[in-house]
Amino acid sequence: MAAADKPAKNKRILALFDVDGTLTEPRKVASPETITYLQALRERISIGVVGGSDLSKQKEQLGDSPNLFDYCFSENGLLAYKDGEKIGETSLVGHLGEDGLKRIIKWTLKYIANLDIPVMRGTFIEFRQGMLNISPIGRNCSREERNEFEKFDLANGIRKTMVEKMKEEFADLNLTFSIGGQISFDLFPTGWDKTYCLNYLPEAEFDEIHFFGDKTFKGGNDYEIFEHPRTIGHSIADADPLTTLNQLAELFKLPAPEKLTPPASH
Repeated sequence: MAAADKPAKNKRILALFDVDGTLTEPRKVASPETITYLQALRERISIGVVGGSDLSKQKEQLGDSPNLFDYCFSENGLLAYKDGEKIGETSLVGHLGEDGLKRIIKWTLKYIANLDIPVMRGTFIEFRQGMLNISPIGRNCSREERNEFEKFDLANGIRKTMVEKMKEEFADLNLTFSIGGQISFDLFPTGWDKTYCLNYLPEAEFDEIHFFGDKTFKGGNDYEIFEHPRTIGHSIADADPLTTLNQLAELFKLPAPEKLTPPASH
């Protein structure tokens, strides 16, 4: 198609993507075919990415994500870019204030100090831009210690009990607690899931927002935005980036590649 005949980009349609299991295999680098496809798709519609990781980890997987996408959101949108320019940044400190944050940290350290568990190591609290990650055993434990704690926790409900007590203690702060992985849980202000990024996507500017993610089941970190009334949800149930491209091909009539280069090869 000649450049003069090329249809104008429809900025009022946005395709918004999760990272792991949607654009990349979990914790892997995006294939060159995926990047090329996204570049072509961006000529037709607006595209965006929203991931839970910080920007540095997102760039490890996608390259220069703020410039690859029209909208780039890391840490669920707490750091937001539009057309390569930063448009917003939110922090846990700014939201809770130093006094609120210190109250949580002091209570947590005291509670962990009084726990009777077989092993304790170091880094019991990891401070992130938009959350606290809390680990009763400590994140510095070995793989074997991690596995053993998981079994102990399943039998004794260490994390579950701690979360229930924190919900009571900090009810006034309107926090959400998410138990995940083997040894820790996250604490963050309610509403700071992936729907947070919608604050930067004014309703008046979009006719359709298509969200693509793999963990769209209840309890998964894509569930809230997948179910949100402002989005049209598309589930990548097999966590295969090629499935994402095939769904895009069907929606936007842009042919997908037949296969993707395996992560170990690029």
